[in-house]
Amino acid sequence: MWERVAEEVAKGCRAYVVCPRISATSVEEDFDDAVGTVDDDDAEGGSAGAGETPRELESVEEVIERLRAEPALAGIELRALHGRMGPEEKDAAMAAFASGAAPVLVATTVVEVGVDVPEASVMVVLDADRFGLSQLHQLRGRIGRGSLPGVCFAVTPVPAADPESKEPSPTRQRLNAFAATRDGFELAEADLAQRREGDVLGAAQHGRTGSLRLLRVVTDAETISRAREAARAVVVEDPELERHPELAEAIARTLDPEREEYLERS
Repeated sequence: MWERVAEEVAKGCRAYVVCPRISATSVEEDFDDAVGTVDDDDAEGGSAGAGETPRELESVEEVIERLRAEPALAGIELRALHGRMGPEEKDAAMAAFASGAAPVLVATTVVEVGVDVPEASVMVVLDADRFGLSQLHQLRGRIGRGSLPGVCFAVTPVPAADPESKEPSPTRQRLNAFAATRDGFELAEADLAQRREGDVLGAAQHGRTGSLRLLRVVTDAETISRAREAARAVVVEDPELERHPELAEAIARTLDPEREEYLERS
């Protein structure tokens, strides 16, 4: 992998190496600074998923020192970039990276958005299982932005399949989906299928419980669409539901004030 990075640099390209932490100390604080903290249900966090063994994650400070001793990268200048650096330090690191003076940038997810270096053609995401699908997709979007093709390595110790069930874990399923396509819509659907839709009648954006009891937004989209059209036809014909008292009663039972306010806003 590092040989491939060196090959890209030799062609005049740039390489990102993304880590989930800044340093080996103050683990939680560093991780929060790097990628944020979310609920476990989001499948996008710093904690190990269910059934996974906690491990020490890669950090910018450790990785950059290790790569400076990596034979494949000998003679290549590396720079670090993370959220704890001052504005001048960040600007200097990005300037060196963009110009090619330091063609390898070891960074946290501060490069996720707002960074446009057309010469960037390769990215290595270490501990990729600690990032969510949307975040991985955003990161990968930093490469191949010019006329050059891009290659992204997602590095993880998570096995291809669970030793007992022989099936891929949810974490591995997420990474498999990431590796299978660059289509943002397909990845959004995969993310929705795994994280679930939350409460479609309320403000909760994720979670295992919601207002849909027998349907799922992804797998039953056609049924939901037909139901919506049927509901619209009923409301057009009978806006106050005077001829549909059972339906009106069911809606009144289902919609508490908070959900009703949410639907009015949306």
